[in-house]
Amino acid sequence: MATPQMTAPLQPGGLLARRYRLIDNIGAGGMSLIWRARDEVLDRVVAVKVLAPSLAADAKFRDMVREEARAAAQLVHPHVTAVHDYGEEIAPDGTVTAFVVMELLSGEELEARLTEGPLPWPEAVEICAQVAEALAAAHRLGIVHRDVTPSNIMMTPVGAKVLDFGIATHIGAPDEDEEGDTFGTPAYVAPERLDGTPAQPATDAYCLGVLLFETLTGHPPYPADTWEDLTEALKDPEVPRLVGVPGLPPAVADICFRCLSRNPRQRPTAHQVGEVLRDQLLPADPQAATMLSPTVTLPTVEGPPPPPEVKLPSEVGPEWAPRTAARATPGSR
Repeated sequence: MATPQMTAPLQPGGLLARRYRLIDNIGAGGMSLIWRARDEVLDRVVAVKVLAPSLAADAKFRDMVREEARAAAQLVHPHVTAVHDYGEEIAPDGTVTAFVVMELLSGEELEARLTEGPLPWPEAVEICAQVAEALAAAHRLGIVHRDVTPSNIMMTPVGAKVLDFGIATHIGAPDEDEEGDTFGTPAYVAPERLDGTPAQPATDAYCLGVLLFETLTGHPPYPADTWEDLTEALKDPEVPRLVGVPGLPPAVADICFRCLSRNPRQRPTAHQVGEVLRDQLLPADPQAATMLSPTVTLPTVEGPPPPPEVKLPSEVGPEWAPRTAARATPGSR
């Protein structure tokens, strides 16, 4: 573990870890503050997530965040936010500042986009396919995100980006804190997590089902703001189905229903979800992609002029004959 460095209170213009020059505060949550900062070593702008002081004061929590930052840094995927660094500093009063440095994204959170209403099904399916592919990559490394929600997905010019592996954990790890509390967003928490079942990829598959449902309808299948709300909603044994979405392929409704299964073993993997959703975005007819593409008339390109015609000896008239050297005959001078 790196030795924490001394630091002054965070403020714009401050220097964190002798490297990250803080510019401005761009976000806040219950667990952290997000700063825009300049990496003065690599001369680039980054996002610095600073843990809330109450959490940073807990050595075990800092250890957990550091380990998960290491795990997330292994995830090199076009739809996962890159993690660059982790560090700790100590203020003169002994307060510990723990932070994670990530790539700074430009775009709009999916949560903000959904305030305008549900998405057209092709857009919703494309976003969820990208998220499924990102989660499949995490699962291959043994990482479970546990909090895949619209607020943790950024819509960028290059597609969806999964944010915040802050409560991610390794497959098989305990899925609650030492007090038995559950982390996450209630409406997106899989039922088995309420019972403290060890973390598993099926947890994220459930999140995918909720995400797909909300992007297509504008609301989650079980609207819940508290754990009590969720417990009450789950008393209904019927799993909600996607209905009334214009033009939605049946396969999309089916994979969403399977993701929301109360039994984790009956849920598809994130990889399978991604494949099914991708298939619905491809034309059924192999020639359809060409047929659906607009016809473009290409400009006529003038080629170089033809070379001059060259006639062979057999094609010329009698006026032409090759010169031959005069042959000397005996007696000639």
